[in-house]
Amino acid sequence: MLVSVNAASDRASCPLGWRLFVPKSWDQDQERRRRARIPDEVRHVPKWQLALETIDQLLGWGLPRRVVQADGGYGDTTAFRTGLEERELEYVVQVKGVTSARPADAVPVAPEYQGRGRPPVPRYPDKPSSLRELVLAAGREQVRTIGWREGDRGPLASQFIALRVRPANDAQRGDDGVLPERWLLAEWPDDKDEPVKYWLSNLPAETPIVTLVRLAKLRWRVEHDYRELKQCLGLDHYEGRTFGGLHHHLTCVTVAHAFLTCCRLTRGDPANARPQTAAA
Repeated sequence: MLVSVNAASDRASCPLGWRLFVPKSWDQDQERRRRARIPDEVRHVPKWQLALETIDQLLGWGLPRRVVQADGGYGDTTAFRTGLEERELEYVVQVKGVTSARPADAVPVAPEYQGRGRPPVPRYPDKPSSLRELVLAAGREQVRTIGWREGDRGPLASQFIALRVRPANDAQRGDDGVLPERWLLAEWPDDKDEPVKYWLSNLPAETPIVTLVRLAKLRWRVEHDYRELKQCLGLDHYEGRTFGGLHHHLTCVTVAHAFLTCCRLTRGDPANARPQTAAA
């Protein structure tokens, strides 16, 4: 299994870095590691951590910072989101509707001080809600129809709602007990009784909902190009059994895809294809 970080715009995407996900059971299987020629320093690391390590490498190369977009496999992990914020990176990542959060106007309350030891840290008095519950409580009157790009059969649009919330993560709680505000974006089509997708974002409070939707939906470009990588360029046709062979194959496939992408972009205005985000 592979983890990749890609540069993406509405017109093109390109893999920038790959990491091999090594199952935990392989750490102790010396014979299997020997046959696959896996270096000693390559061990089991969670996929979200591999993504952060790849981003660190790209930043070390001097690549400009862009908004990070990721699917729920990464966005649902609090440590991944806090890792992006520690690196001062903005993000729009998909999450599950059961993710817990509080309304933006929620205020922590300090327990009564008994005069002994350190004063208690303020806490929110009520249990957090889920993102789904917060959106349903806001109601359909706040839903807006937003288009995000031109599709093969015309403009693509759906119904969305954007709320300011405070994800209930102790890892992000300040010394005063206050949780930071974040954007909650939910797609709630007219023909559905409840939202079908959710995203969290640390973009500024003044960010237009149109921008949130465009960035949230940008993963289609990576998914589209992955089909070309797999079906046309042989990404998933590798039948070797070695660490070095895999990375040689990944390099050849990535270079071929980048070459074809550049050829396509020269048919139009290359300036319109400048990468706007990185997708894990």
